[in-house]
Amino acid sequence: MKYLFIIILLLFNLNMFSQIKKQKDIKAIKSMCGCYEVTFKFAETFNYSNDSTYIPSKNKIAYALEWIDLTYQDKNNLIIQHILQMGNDSNAYIMKHWRQDWNYQNRKFLIYDHKNKWNKLVTKYNSTKGQWTQKVYQVDDSPRYEGSGTWVYIDKKTFWENTVDAPLPRRERTIRSDYNVLNRGNRIEITDSGWQHKQNNHKILRTDTANDVLIASEYGINNYVKVSNERCEYAKIWWNKNSEKWKIVRNEWELVFEQNDTISLKTSYNDKPLWGYLFSDEYSKKNEIKNIINNFVK
Repeated sequence: MKYLFIIILLLFNLNMFSQIKKQKDIKAIKSMCGCYEVTFKFAETFNYSNDSTYIPSKNKIAYALEWIDLTYQDKNNLIIQHILQMGNDSNAYIMKHWRQDWNYQNRKFLIYDHKNKWNKLVTKYNSTKGQWTQKVYQVDDSPRYEGSGTWVYIDKKTFWENTVDAPLPRRERTIRSDYNVLNRGNRIEITDSGWQHKQNNHKILRTDTANDVLIASEYGINNYVKVSNERCEYAKIWWNKNSEKWKIVRNEWELVFEQNDTISLKTSYNDKPLWGYLFSDEYSKKNEIKNIINNFVK
């Protein structure tokens, strides 16, 4: 009886610890929300190509103002939407940017292969115990990449890390054709001034018939510095006005993910990309959005 009591007490303490840790993780994830001045920096670091005429990508530096909105939260899931704001008055240009979903102890993944194809993977029970999956989506809410990791608190640092395959980044889609997979080493780190997205990436050429070929490596750091929420006022107004439409888009994509073990997407339909349709005010009803998305699913 004594040992049974000790076991019960240990299990209770373990459960209490996991719940406290989970709430600490949620606080870290939610701290990424707000208004941010963002600096995007990328530099190619090593070249592994056998091509003597190989030309590395130029260093990339870009700046933006982003409203990062906590769009949805329940006990195991958070949806965080990034909105770009260009300008500081009522004429500011606003654009829906990328989205990140965080799922606790998630076991369902879409793993990027190549040729705009993702394969569904269901992991074993407890394989992601205590972990959070970051699921990253394109501007049109189509899939990009997702991976699981543990939030770590050590030496006054708060961070989450994962390595996962992804399509070519938008910054290189039109200038590079010698690789087709970006193996991303992601590190999300909370800082005193906001947060950082650090990346140790590998540019890979993947085919159906041969082993992966490593072309080059790059380092990236996206630095998010928190500023007054009033700076992003017009992005907030725009998102409040348009968020219901994009909720429909998310729901339609979820149906596609649930119904298919492999997701293969066309890059265009009638010579127009998916975002070109969904960004238009012409398409806002559920059946219209459903038909548009289905036109891009092979």
